[in-house]
Amino acid sequence: MIDRLKPKSEFSKNVLTLMTGTTIAQAIPIAISPILTRIYSPQDFGVLALFVAISSIFGSIANGRYELAIMLPKKDEDAINIFALGFIIVSILSIFLLLIVVVFHDNILHILKNENISMWLYFIPISVFFIGVFNLLNYFNTRKKQFKDLAQATVLKSIITAVVQLGIGFLSSSATGLISGQLASWFVANIKLVKNTIKNKILISKISKVKIVALAKKYKDFPKFTMWAGLLNTSSTHFTNILISSMFNIKTLGFYSLSQRMLGIPSSLIGSSIGQVFFQEAMKEKHTIGTSLKVFKTTLKKLLIISIPFFVIMFIFVEDIFAFIFGEEWRMAGIYTKSLVPFFMIQFIVSPLTAINQIYLKNKNVMFWQGGLLIIYLIILYISKQIHAEFIDVLKYFSIYLSLYYLFHLFLLYYYIIKDINE
Repeated sequence: MIDRLKPKSEFSKNVLTLMTGTTIAQAIPIAISPILTRIYSPQDFGVLALFVAISSIFGSIANGRYELAIMLPKKDEDAINIFALGFIIVSILSIFLLLIVVVFHDNILHILKNENISMWLYFIPISVFFIGVFNLLNYFNTRKKQFKDLAQATVLKSIITAVVQLGIGFLSSSATGLISGQLASWFVANIKLVKNTIKNKILISKISKVKIVALAKKYKDFPKFTMWAGLLNTSSTHFTNILISSMFNIKTLGFYSLSQRMLGIPSSLIGSSIGQVFFQEAMKEKHTIGTSLKVFKTTLKKLLIISIPFFVIMFIFVEDIFAFIFGEEWRMAGIYTKSLVPFFMIQFIVSPLTAINQIYLKNKNVMFWQGGLLIIYLIILYISKQIHAEFIDVLKYFSIYLSLYYLFHLFLLYYYIIKDINE
């Protein structure tokens, strides 16, 4: 009976492996969230959101987006040289950011309008380095189908975050515990994943300057187009957070960050796992039969079946759920969440399928699409400021227009595949 319930296809097995690790990893922060929201204030979560926003913006370009190219070569020798290229880039960027923070610390603080993040500005270069290295390790392990180790690293990352945030939180009720947990978790996860990369001494010995330079040129479209697309994509979310903290206040950002965190759980729990395996399977199908159409349709159908019931239930009950779980003080976060549910459902469906952009080398188009996404965010915020809109109304505008924009992206992904078949 048990054997019948086990997934038969390699795709399903790999998705299940990643989902199991991600499920456990997400269960931990969900379990401790009611404690964290009673230890830390909305303002503390706002400071964390600001730190994560800045780190994520630079982290999105930390490797010049060469980490995506790790999946593409047929030879592992090329993949490890791309890995080395990405590591060099993130090291240089991190040192450069540290110099910027040291020289312009007070100026940056004045722009952010938040004294509480003063000390943590010096840790942003470290955070960017950890993010960049993790991205490289993540894609290299995905290439080698080390899905079990990826799942374990995800769980370990979550455990470390929880232990540090709770431990420090009971001693000091400031954002120190929240940010320290973030940094410690990235470090430990990288230590876990790096073992699979460095244990193959023969492969490591094939890293060469000539190869790195040649592959940098071969995949130059990634820093040329995809890097800027990634920066625009990350900025549309995280730069928006920075603007929210200055246009409204850090407490509003704290409520909003919890909404994003809870709504992001389905994507982290299921969507990212499906997306990773979809990338690998779609690339394989493209190499084998010349198109990724079959796995695209199958994955889209699975995402629809999973998303609709979950998000409908969340839309109906989310306000009371937030007040009950996190405390009455956080009901406003539940109200914010309800407004964003439609958009996050569409995003959950579309995001895992965007690997088609890399597989069909539509890097330039992605850059323009991401630019449009950022423009939509900025226009909504600008108009909202001009008409003195309440923040809840701003979220409703986000939900409507961004949902339509993501549906347009889904159409483009399908169009790329069909166009390639016809050609």
